[in-house]
Amino acid sequence: MTIALFSDIHANLPALEAFFADVEQRKPDAIFCLGDLVGYNIWPNEVVQEIRRRGIPTIAGNYDYGIGRSSDDCGCAYKSDDEKANGAVSISFTNQIMQADERRYLRELPRHIRVEFEMNDGDWLQVMFVHGSPRKINEYLFEDREEKSLSRILEGANADILCFGHTHKPYHRVLSTGNQDAPHFRHAINIGSVGKPKDGDPRGGYALLHFDENSSRERAESIRVEFVRFEYDVEKAAFAVENSPLPNAYAEALRIAK
Repeated sequence: MTIALFSDIHANLPALEAFFADVEQRKPDAIFCLGDLVGYNIWPNEVVQEIRRRGIPTIAGNYDYGIGRSSDDCGCAYKSDDEKANGAVSISFTNQIMQADERRYLRELPRHIRVEFEMNDGDWLQVMFVHGSPRKINEYLFEDREEKSLSRILEGANADILCFGHTHKPYHRVLSTGNQDAPHFRHAINIGSVGKPKDGDPRGGYALLHFDENSSRERAESIRVEFVRFEYDVEKAAFAVENSPLPNAYAEALRIAK
């Protein structure tokens, strides 16, 4: 079983189109979107339309939640006054151009998706998809999160595999929550960002989750994560920002992936 997971497109249509071209060549068994379809670029409606047209199961990101409710708050953790001012321009612009049907779609997206897979040993592998965390749509689960804290979050959600986005920085951490007599490994997977990477690599990114009926929570290596990067027309997306009411800082962020 191979599951493709992508998120944080942020209205970047060139990146989304390049993602679909790449992922379709890999022929995953299933595909899920973990939210934040809109914000920071000029194509929020087109991004929603492309994902709806393909019937991709999708959850709400914090930006989707705000725009779906015509709110001026995206739930973003801006750190400086400049970031806050630019963020206010972005959400105002997105609200202005969002079409009614696409806004309704965002408003009705679920907060999480849970799937269960039966293994050969008769046990069930619990897989959960969220945007920020199981506790809060806009909680940041960074890679350096203290292990006990991250383990508690997965255990509280009854998730053997927790997949999420929101930070725009991909990683895979394996957490041992069992003991020597009853090993239990859990997997925390940040799938990165299709349209607004923040890890210094301007290419779009997504994740492929690989497992089969012989996978087990007792063997960490039986579940594999593949992080994929793909080229897209960054300048087209950046130029679109520069020729819109959006702050030019968002164009530069696409170029340097910060």
